[in-house]
Amino acid sequence: VQLQASGGGLVQPGGSLRLSCLAFGSIFGFNVMGWYRQAPGKQRELVATITSGGTTNYADSVKGRFTISTDNAKNTVDLQMNSLKPEDTAVYYCNKNYFARGNYWGQGTQVTVLQ
Repeated sequence: VQLQASGGGLVQPGGSLRLSCLAFGSIFGFNVMGWYRQAPGKQRELVATITSGGTTNYADSVKGRFTISTDNAKNTVDLQMNSLKPEDTAVYYCNKNYFARGNYWGQGTQVTVLQ
């Protein structure tokens, strides 16, 4: 399984960006797709996840502003980010976790929200 992320960029506070992650290949069974981020000098942290059954989970810091969604037919997971804040600045990584069957990461995509 390979993941390809896109959609990062530079945006003013209050602006919006949409990240997309395309998965090449798949493994049958339950999985969790998600987005994580890592700001300079900080550990990677969960942003949002969605299970193969459609259950979503969000970090408290992004609840009400970010929305995660999947298109199973296209094998993609998107992250719509609204009302962006400077503290959202980070490299964002997509992830697809099959647990014992494998855990896969895409390359990062930079999101910069101007001060």
